[in-house]
Amino acid sequence: MDIAIRILQLLLSLSILVFIHELGHYSMARFFGARVEKFYLFFNPWFSLAKWTSKRSGTTYGLGWLPLGGYCKIAGMIDESMDTESMASEPKPDEFRSKSAFARLMIMAGGVIFNVILAFIIYAAISLTWGTKVLHSDKVSAGMEFSATAEAVGFVDGDVILRVDDTEAPNVLDSRFLSSLVKAREVEVRRGTETKVIAVPEDMMRRILKAEEGFGSLRMPFIIDELPAGSPAEGSGLQVGDRVVAVAGQSTGDLSQVIAALHEHKGQEVRLTVERPDGLHELSAKVDTEGRLGIQLRPIEAIYPIETVHYNVLSAIPAGFDRATQAISSYVGGLKYIFTKEGAKQMGGLGTMGKLFPSSFDWQSFWSITAFLSIILAVMNILPIPALDGGHILFIIIEMIRRKPLSDKAMTSIQTVGLVLLMLLMLYANGNDVYRAFFK
Repeated sequence: MDIAIRILQLLLSLSILVFIHELGHYSMARFFGARVEKFYLFFNPWFSLAKWTSKRSGTTYGLGWLPLGGYCKIAGMIDESMDTESMASEPKPDEFRSKSAFARLMIMAGGVIFNVILAFIIYAAISLTWGTKVLHSDKVSAGMEFSATAEAVGFVDGDVILRVDDTEAPNVLDSRFLSSLVKAREVEVRRGTETKVIAVPEDMMRRILKAEEGFGSLRMPFIIDELPAGSPAEGSGLQVGDRVVAVAGQSTGDLSQVIAALHEHKGQEVRLTVERPDGLHELSAKVDTEGRLGIQLRPIEAIYPIETVHYNVLSAIPAGFDRATQAISSYVGGLKYIFTKEGAKQMGGLGTMGKLFPSSFDWQSFWSITAFLSIILAVMNILPIPALDGGHILFIIIEMIRRKPLSDKAMTSIQTVGLVLLMLLMLYANGNDVYRAFFK
């Protein structure tokens, strides 16, 4: 069921993003007087679920049956369909090839522009609807849990982040928090009663990619918030407010460690050490066959002092713009790692994208992920790769410089090479997903 929910969210998100992307091409084409032959939501091999042809514009609008995006076919253009029959006739005034270089450039850039605008609108709407949650890093009293790679440069489990370069107590709920630690020159932490400054090496990201692990995560204490009737923990002596600090004598610093330790004792009676205001207590509890106690955990909002920054319509606009530009900057900055051995191994396809979505539907998460995917779609499409929008834009810029277009034969050949490269890239990315799912 969890997988089905993720798949449905992914399909809905991609349908929105591709529709807006193609709407960008369509809108620019209509604005500059280029005829659009077809505008489809979803693909329609063999048949369409619905279609209608406008008598005024001649455009066929349709709904395909294969929910993997959509397309916009512009007259007089060699695109991924590789339909060159119409190119043999004399150019018509309403065809793409008859338009000025600037008009063609804007038509090709329309999809990217609309995806960026969509991300901005979504981020602004998220700010307006839900605000921004802020938890300053120095308020996370339990500190962080670090990977072996982060520990190798000086971080220690339980370190409380005080400063990242020139930023004092950054917001740990900001999606950029972990990447800021990786890219930092130095990080100041509180370790017990002492303050330490850790120098972060310039190749920290490559080290993390090579080790195929993250940088770290927030330490969340395992605190009981509710004991449902009939749960395995009923009658064990556990109380609301208990913090589990050890399982079977094994010290557990945070929630993830408790969960892992309980999983090792599933279906068994296990000794727990819990912390209460009056000190430590030991008791035994039954773990079910899935490694759970059947209790309700205290949410992060009840453990750490989280603030919510609210926005009105006017203040949500710059907030949305800031989040969009930061997302673009972060993603573009990380693209260079794709061309490294370590980064290439981390590439993923539809499976990786699907895992971005939570296993239970939540509108805030859905729109936040959709906005980020819109940024990814925009950035990837603007890359100067044949068969992508960026490839067409590059050819138009070359034409503007040399003052004559490339031949149809050259364009077809380049498009073919680009399509082959894209197919190989897609196979590699989705192959990585399969390998990680079944062989790791």
